[in-house]
Amino acid sequence: MQNSPLEVRRAFGLLFIGVAISVGAASVLSEMAFEHKDPLYYYAIIWFGSFAITFGVVLGKFRHILASIRGRMKNSVKWSPSVKAINGLCWAAPFAAIGAFPALYQYLILLGIGLGNTSTYIFMKKFSGLANHEQIIVGAISLAAIPIAIFIDTSFVSNQTVAVIVSRIMIAAAYGAGGVYALVAKK
Repeated sequence: MQNSPLEVRRAFGLLFIGVAISVGAASVLSEMAFEHKDPLYYYAIIWFGSFAITFGVVLGKFRHILASIRGRMKNSVKWSPSVKAINGLCWAAPFAAIGAFPALYQYLILLGIGLGNTSTYIFMKKFSGLANHEQIIVGAISLAAIPIAIFIDTSFVSNQTVAVIVSRIMIAAAYGAGGVYALVAKK
């Protein structure tokens, strides 16, 4: 059974809200762990736990959203290999660059999320006929957050951990805004 475009949009809204809650919670909790000088492995527990708990709750209550999410993602299977490669690079290249430029990781994460969501939106619209506005919202906010994060990092903050947490909160805000849009959109 094919889900309606509105059901699919709502499913992605829940997914994006889940990402926003997970990133926001993990950002705050990992900052608390940092302040308490907790062992390094606490960060992995915090990040994994935040996503596991959030998505355990979301998927436990809304199991039907998985089929909707999977259905929308299958649209990219029909794209040409070159389009898939470009989309994949938009997602992966900034994250891969973290290995070469670890001091810039908070900006590269924003860039990866911004370029990945923006390219997926463009390709979905052009090649699959779908206008997933929640995705372009996440992409645009993430890309717009880069100069804001750089400004905060270079102008106001002597402690880089504040700049990092601000970048993470911007990621949460981007996914939250996209998720809210998807949940309230009429079509």
